[in-house]
Amino acid sequence: MSDNPGNFANRPTEDVKQAAAKGGHIAHHPEDSAPTGRNLDGTFMKGSHAAKDAGHIGGLHAHGELAS
Repeated sequence: MSDNPGNFANRPTEDVKQAAAKGGHIAHHPEDSAPTGRNLDGTFMKGSHAAKDAGHIGGLHAHGELAS
């Protein structure tokens, strides 16, 4: 057996139950899963500050004004 902690077979039962419960909550309450300024499909909401900020950072990268 592997000692990879990402493998659920190697994790304590309680940890696996907690992870499953979180997945179930998100599946049944998707409105809780979208980050601020984003739609549930991950795209930006029209006019959101998150979109403006991402565009600004992208522009800085494109012009070499921000190191990656």
